[in-house]
Parts: sequence; C-alpha cells; structure tokens
Amino acid sequence: MLVAPDKFKGTLTGAAAAAAMTAGVLSVAPGAHVEQFTLADGGEGTVETVLATGATRHTCTVPGPLGDPVEATFALLGDTAVLESAQACGLQLLAGVTARGGPVPRRVAESSGDSATRASTPGPETALRASSAGLGTLVGQAWATGATRIIVGLGGVATTDGGVGLASSLGVRFVDARGIAVAPGELEQVAAIDLRGLDPRVHETTFVAATDVTNPLLGPTGAAAVYAPQKGAGPHEVELLERGLRTVAERVEAATHHHSTLRARGSTLRARDSTLRARDSTLRARDLPGAGAAGGLGWGLVTFLGASIRSGGELVMDLIGVPAALDRADLVLTGEGTLDAQSRFGKGPVALAQLAAACGVPTIAVAGAVDAVPDTHHHEAGFAAVWSLVDELGADAALHDAASSLTEVTARAVRDWLARA
Repeated sequence: MLVAPDKFKGTLTGAAAAAAMTAGVLSVAPGAHVEQFTLADGGEGTVETVLATGATRHTCTVPGPLGDPVEATFALLGDTAVLESAQACGLQLLAGVTARGGPVPRRVAESSGDSATRASTPGPETALRASSAGLGTLVGQAWATGATRIIVGLGGVATTDGGVGLASSLGVRFVDARGIAVAPGELEQVAAIDLRGLDPRVHETTFVAATDVTNPLLGPTGAAAVYAPQKGAGPHEVELLERGLRTVAERVEAATHHHSTLRARGSTLRARDSTLRARDSTLRARDLPGAGAAGGLGWGLVTFLGASIRSGGELVMDLIGVPAALDRADLVLTGEGTLDAQSRFGKGPVALAQLAAACGVPTIAVAGAVDAVPDTHHHEAGFAAVWSLVDELGADAALHDAASSLTEVTARAVRDWLARA
C-alpha cells in the first residue's frame, strides 16, 4: 500500500499524518507492505517533503519581507534545489517582527512618522512594503551549492510585488523618471527597467515555478484583487498594487518586444483537467495561469528568470518518486485537513488520486473534514472512497486528538475496503 497524505493544517504535519495513517493500516493488515510519502503542492511543506526523501538540507539567512534577517531552508537533490518563496517573504514572517531597513514607499513613510521602527502586523503598510528580495538571496545561496535547476514553490507570501524585489536582488534595476530606484508599493512609478545587470548565472539555470494557483497577474482574478486583501491591503492599497503590477508588466513588454506580447517558452500549468501549453505561442506572460501566484511571483519568475510554470502537486510527486511507487501499490491512502472544492484544483491528494487512477490503482481519502457533496464529485476527483474524521468521531476529536483519530478512521477505511474487495 502507498500512504501519502498532505499536511492536516493546524493539527498534523504531513509526516505525522503519514505515520498515523500507516499505524491504522498496520492495525488492520499487520503484514502489509506500506510505503510512506508526504505530499505538497509547492506551498508550505514542500521543502520538508523533498528533504524526507533524502535530499540535503541547507539553511541560510536572507532578508525577510520587510528586510529583517530570517532563517530559510532549502533542499538540494542532485543539482536541483527546491525553495519555498514563503521561507523568504512569507506572511507568517511578519508576526512579531519590527522592520528596520529595506526601501520604504514615500507614501508609507509620510503617513507612519517613524520610518526606523514600524510595527509589522499585516495591514495596509506591510501589504505595500513587503518585498520578494529575500527570495533572490535564497536563489544565490542555491547557486552556491552548485544547483543548475531551481524549483521555487509559490504560496503564502506577504508580497504583491510581481517579483520585482527578486529581480532587483539579482541585478535588475527599476527606476522612476528621475532614475531613482522605485520602492515596493510604488511600482506605478517605474519608468524604466534595466536588465543589463542581471546575474549571468540566470541564463545557465533552469527555473521552475511550482504552483497550483491558476490566477493571471492582473484583473479581477489577479494577484492584487484576489490575494492582497488576505495580506492586509484595503481597497486603496489593492488599487495601488494593481496599478503597479500593470505598469511594470507594460514596461517589460514594451522593452522586450516593442509590442504587448511576450513569449513564454515552455510554460505549462495543469488547470483542472486540461493542460495549457504556451510553448511557441504569443500568449502574454501576464495572462498565463499561475502568473498571479504568490503576489505575482509566477509572472516575475517567467519574465525575469525564464521560468516555466508547473503544477506544484504533480511536480513534487515526480521529485519524490511517487510514480514509481504506484507501480508497486495495490491501494493508495491519502488525505488532508479539509477536502473541499479547492482540493479539486490540482492540490496534492487530488493530483495523486488522478495519477493513481491512470495507473489502475484505487485511492481512499481520509480527511479531517469533507465538504458535503454527492459521492459522484469525489469519484470524478479520482477517489474510490472518502472518509472524514469529523463525521466518524466528531469535531472535538478531529481537532484535539488528530493523530489517534486519523489512525482510527484509517483503520476503519481499510477494514471496509478489504471487506468489500
């Protein structure tokens, strides 16, 4: 059997969930051969998932979203480095941090008074000030290990800078009409972009952006409109961020091709059941599914570093060897904290179930909670059966005794499956 859950957010890490589910399997079938994996979709937990397969851990200090030093970890698997954008510019890094340093938008400095020490609780100020510059430092650390392929997991960031901070830290200059460097939150003032200083190692490296978000960069479903409010932005800040992203995109497109299209060679993102291929097309990078991921970092990686965009769930499974393990399995058990409508958009358990179905292997999902939908919805997602801790044992047990509850419900699911086999 193959046991491969994602994390149960707020209660169990992916590794803890895998151990609990394996215990449930063995309590019913003590002679079963169980292979354990943990899943991730490019967001939180991706690096730990890759490290669990034997990759080398590297830890370094990089600038956080407001410029304060933070500790970040990445995984090295051969010549491939796996990074998480949230480790350098994650929203969680704002908690308890006081910003000292980093560029400050003039409109923020004027309104905040003290520009040397500012509270960092997520809000309008941090939504404008947060930068992805630390991710550029993390890329540099990956280069230092000899990595020639760098996978960047997208998600959970405090920034909406379109990767401008990342590109700036790698040598790109964004200046206003007076030739002064433009700060995050004031990207609408960008008048020129100078790519001549871009680190030459960029051209020697294969970059991949891993995400299961399909939002474009701009518009009502773009990075600012959909995600900036979750980072503390109010309507005014959302408008400023949208205008800034649009300005930078237009400057890049004009400078690159002298017209409004940008070739996005090799960018591929599985969106629901279809695959969009932008190879040899003139689709604008701003319109690529996933361009709006992580505050526009998807667009920034494609535009400045020549990255391709891939489904995070599928990419992580490839990295950790799940396809080969499916050849040896006769049943798959997976799960996550909540199995809901969002789970169907390429997230780990659904991606695994669909891959397993293509291999002729049934998949059982055991989740903390499951949306009330007809069984046909679960079958369409690739699941042979779906179980819920809340439905089986109650919300209190699912929340406060998650490991034991997951073991118990997994045992029930396996017992039921074997009885019907």
